[in-house]
Amino acid sequence: MFTKEQILSQLNSLQVPCGRPVIIHASMRAVGEIEGGAKTLLDALIERFTRDDGLLIVPTHTWANFEDKKDIVLDKTALTTCTGALSNVALNDERAVRSLNPTHSVAVFGNKKEQFARLDDNVNTPCSPFGCYGKIIDSDGYVLLMGVGQEKNTLLHAVEEILDIPCRLSSLPVKMAIRELDGTVTYRDFHFMTEEKGDVSLNFPKYERAFRYHGAITDGKVGNALVQVCSASKMADVMKLVCLRSGKKELLSDNEPLDISLYE
Repeated sequence: MFTKEQILSQLNSLQVPCGRPVIIHASMRAVGEIEGGAKTLLDALIERFTRDDGLLIVPTHTWANFEDKKDIVLDKTALTTCTGALSNVALNDERAVRSLNPTHSVAVFGNKKEQFARLDDNVNTPCSPFGCYGKIIDSDGYVLLMGVGQEKNTLLHAVEEILDIPCRLSSLPVKMAIRELDGTVTYRDFHFMTEEKGDVSLNFPKYERAFRYHGAITDGKVGNALVQVCSASKMADVMKLVCLRSGKKELLSDNEPLDISLYE
C-alpha cells in the first residue's frame, strides 16, 4: 500500500515544470492501493501541480448522458461522471471549480481556477480551441496519462478541432441542457462528436511513436502505474506536421502504424 508521501515523491520526480496547467487521466486500478484511496491521490496531485500558480485539471465528462439521450447533459447537482473514480472524487471536492462544458467539463484546482474554468462558459464544441483544452496547449501545459494510454488523451480531440479534421463534429448543433447547482437549467447550441469514422480515440496510440520521436513524451511512475508525461504543445506540433504532410488525410479509421515519412 502506498502512502501520500510516497506518491508525492514519485510526482516530484516527473519532468513537469511548476506553474503549468496539468490534466490527469488516471486508472486507480493501475496505480494500486493507496492509503485513503483516490482522495489521497487527488490531495497529492493538488499539492504537486498547483505550486507557483499551476493548475490541476481533472476531466469530469458527461458525454454519456447525451449518448443515453438524457434530458440534462451536464447536471452539476449530480455526484458522478463518466470518467472514473478520480473524476468522481474531484467533482465533489470543495476546492474545485467545475467548467460549464456540456459534454467535456473539467474540475480545476489552483489559485487561478475560476478564471481558467470560465473559458468553457460559451464553447460550442467538446474540446474547443477557445476553452479549457485549448488553453492547456496555449499555456505549454501537460497531460499525464497515469496507467492509461493515448486512447484516453482527450486533449488530442482539441488538436483535431484546431486542425479542423473532417468528420469529427456534427455539422449542425443541437441544444444541450445544463443544470446549475441552484437547479437553474440553461441551454446551449452545441456540436457533438460524431462516430462517422468510428471511435477515433481508440486509434490515438498511432501517434505515440511520432510523439516520442519529437520528444513530446517522457516516462515515469506513480504507484504501480506507468505514466506518460506529455507536452501539450509538442503533441500539437507533431499532429500539425502529420496533418500537413498527409494532406489532411484521414489517419484514424484504422490502427495501422503511421508512415514514418509523416513525422520523421
